[in-house]
Amino acid sequence: MFSKSKINEPGPRTAEGNPQMDATTKPAQPQGSQDYRPAAPKAKPPASVLSADLHIKGNVKTTGDIQVEGQIEGDIRAHLLTVGEGATVRGELVADDVVINGRIVGRVRGLKVRLTSTARVEGDIIHKTIAIESGAHFEGSVQRQEDPLNTTGAPKPLPKPSVAEGGHD
Repeated sequence: MFSKSKINEPGPRTAEGNPQMDATTKPAQPQGSQDYRPAAPKAKPPASVLSADLHIKGNVKTTGDIQVEGQIEGDIRAHLLTVGEGATVRGELVADDVVINGRIVGRVRGLKVRLTSTARVEGDIIHKTIAIESGAHFEGSVQRQEDPLNTTGAPKPLPKPSVAEGGHD
């Protein structure tokens, strides 16, 4: 039978086929190595639930999702904020997505704000998009802003015309 010499074969050489490599030298791994395993995608954690028997006095802040079923006196900041039917919040809500089924007394700021038919809101809503279902109770003003989450400054009022601009002497 015939056999090929390993010296003439293309590809990475082992220590036996390469006189410049000793037995402890390992050949370089190619870029597309099969040892690479992509990390499994992280599962999204479930929303934190503040149960119906919970009463909080103070602010609540999270980068995740939160579902309020109890009573909160304070501001809430979250990614997705859901206010349950029996819940009451007295304070400002700030979230990317806000779904209100219960009662809010205070300002609501969100990229997407949704008031369901059981919602009762007393306060202003600053949003990018809004949906108000039939049957929802709302008392306040609604204002669309491109970036409603920016709380650094309230919308600036229009400047009043000066005496020269107004034509009064």
